[in-house]
Amino acid sequence: MHIAPFDNQNKPIVDVNDSCVPLNYFNIVKLTKGQAFEYAVPGYETCIVPATGTVDVEIEGFKVGGLGNRTTDVWDGEPEGVYVPTGAKATMVCTTDAAEVFVAGAKYDKVLYPFAVRSDELDLVQYGSDDTKTHRKIKHILGNKHHDRVGRLLVSELFTVGQGGWSGFPSHKHDTDRRDGDEVIETRHDETYNFRFRPNHGSGVQMLQREDGKSGDAYHLVDGSTICLDSGYHPCAVLPGYEMYYFTILGGLSQRSLVQYFQPSHADQLETIPGIKDMIAKFK
Repeated sequence: MHIAPFDNQNKPIVDVNDSCVPLNYFNIVKLTKGQAFEYAVPGYETCIVPATGTVDVEIEGFKVGGLGNRTTDVWDGEPEGVYVPTGAKATMVCTTDAAEVFVAGAKYDKVLYPFAVRSDELDLVQYGSDDTKTHRKIKHILGNKHHDRVGRLLVSELFTVGQGGWSGFPSHKHDTDRRDGDEVIETRHDETYNFRFRPNHGSGVQMLQREDGKSGDAYHLVDGSTICLDSGYHPCAVLPGYEMYYFTILGGLSQRSLVQYFQPSHADQLETIPGIKDMIAKFK
């Protein structure tokens, strides 16, 4: 569930058919200037997102130059990404002194077309408030704007606004495809996070409650922590005095649009958090 930071040597942190989150794929690639990295993931569509640094990308003849504009950390500018179709061969070449690149993936069997998402094409959402300790900003890279061009993959960056506070609250889950007649009341979406903190010695906690009314588990988050979520309600928090970021990968089993099921004992909090219903509608 919690994967502590380690030198993955450009090998997947969450590989194909993972035992916890089989619908997800996640790699962190670190390069220095002039270095290249090539990959293909059969059965998974992916998205290349530089955390820092700049890369040139080629996907079977489709070329994207100068992807990524952040230098110091993930707070230093806006994200950019490139969609890589299922199983396609992608090559990235570092054009700055160094680059750290996220590769996010979701299981999908059809082959679509590659495209780039530049910083001015993001889907931005800000909601919550300082009073409710839920103030955060979401930058959708593969979100609602690109819904018809992607199969099952949702990719976003989430930031706490200010210092300290909660994210993913009211507690919700999305581990089962469920309907009430024609209405979809929950979708199965596996989810993978990678966390960063500012200052980077900050930390937080990831809660996981499998059943409403029963005690759950908690995981200590540090800079570089990866969390894999297969089921249960899962809010997280950052210590006062620190900012928290997490790179988010969602892979749907039967559809791309995410339908969250809010924990019954906390669902009334939906009425107390400004803008949260707009946030819910954007996960499509």
